[in-house]
Formats: sequence, C-alpha cells, structure tokens
Amino acid sequence: MDDVTSSGQLDAVPLFPLPNVVLFPRAVLPLHIFEERYKAMTADALEGDRQIAMALLRPGWEKDYYGKPAIEPVVCVGTILSCEKLPDGKYNFLLQGHTRARIVREHGKRPYRVAQLQPLPITDVLEIDLTNQRLRLVELFTADVFAETALAPQFRQLLNGPTKTADIADLLAFSYFEDVALKQSLLADGDVLHRVERTIAHLESLRPWVRSVRPATRNAGRPPSSN
Repeated sequence: MDDVTSSGQLDAVPLFPLPNVVLFPRAVLPLHIFEERYKAMTADALEGDRQIAMALLRPGWEKDYYGKPAIEPVVCVGTILSCEKLPDGKYNFLLQGHTRARIVREHGKRPYRVAQLQPLPITDVLEIDLTNQRLRLVELFTADVFAETALAPQFRQLLNGPTKTADIADLLAFSYFEDVALKQSLLADGDVLHRVERTIAHLESLRPWVRSVRPATRNAGRPPSSN
C-alpha cells in the first residue's frame, strides 16, 4: 500500500519519533498524545492533510529527547483515521500507515520536527511470483502453531482474499514481531520478494516461542487492518 507516488505530497510532513514503534503500510496504530509539541503537531495535522510520519529513535536518544535526537532515515507515513480530543487538550487517534519514505531533509521552526520526504524506491514483484510464499503463510496459519494465535482468523481471512502477499507480510511483521531493529530493517527493505522471505523466515523462527505459550494466552500481536 505504498501509494504516495508524488513527492510533492511529502514536502512537509510532521515527524513523530518514538523509541520502540515501527509503523508499516496498512497497519493501524493507536496513539495517545500528551506532550505539548505533539499536541501542536496533531492539531496542525488535523487542519491539514492529516499526515504524520512515524520515525524510530536511534539508540542514545535519551540524552537529547527534548531536542533533536538521531532517528532512522526511513519512516512510514500515515493518515489519521479518527481522532478524539480530550478535555485536557490531549489526543487519542488512530494512524494508518500508507507509504515507506526516506527523509530528504528536515526544515521549519515549529515546536515539532518536520521533514521533506521521498517515497522509498520499491523493487516490486508480480503476485504470481509470490505464490509459494503465500502458500507457506497459509500453512502457518491453518495447519501450524500460528493457527492457535488470537489473530489467526483475521490473517486467514486476509490470505483467502485479494490482499497482496507483500501487504499481509507487512501486517504480520507489525502484529507479531517484537524486535524493533528487525521491524525497522523490514520497513527500509525496498525489495519486496526479499522482504517477504525475511518476514516468513522470522515467523518460522518464532514457532518454539509460540508453542511454549498456552493456547488460551496466545494473543500476541496487534489486530491487522486491510483497509
């Protein structure tokens, strides 16, 4: 769902850096906004095109959190789907990712960070060329240990529908993976076939952990979205 094709739409996108969150295209992320600078960011986004880019803070960010700590150069741009402003001025909103992008430069003198972004080049692949990978995912979520996880019914529905395999792989990484560095690496990987293979390989490596969890508590992951 990397659907922004004109870099003009990404000339001035607010950046929301966090230390442990990586957003993916199609995934929906709930956010609670309480810092003054990010309340201003949210208000401005709501008055504009509702876009915000989630950025991952690099290690050592604690030393300069209220300044301009280093962030990863590849971000995920999302659109605010719904928003609630609380009586104390804080916000709750849902952000759905749609585009992998690379930071070109930061600019502006707002209380929050703003950047010019460029869509990440994608080496795409025909869906027919991902047939084997999709079959492996179907097996994982029907006849394998992942079939007992809480999100399995939703992923079986996606796998039985028209959603592209690469999009499903992004949702799987967002929902099941805990390794933030791995998630960032997958976000920054523009080679679709390579990215899907890496995602499946890591899912398969998680089998022992999933088996060790009692079925009643196999609820790891966030609900996916295919909207």
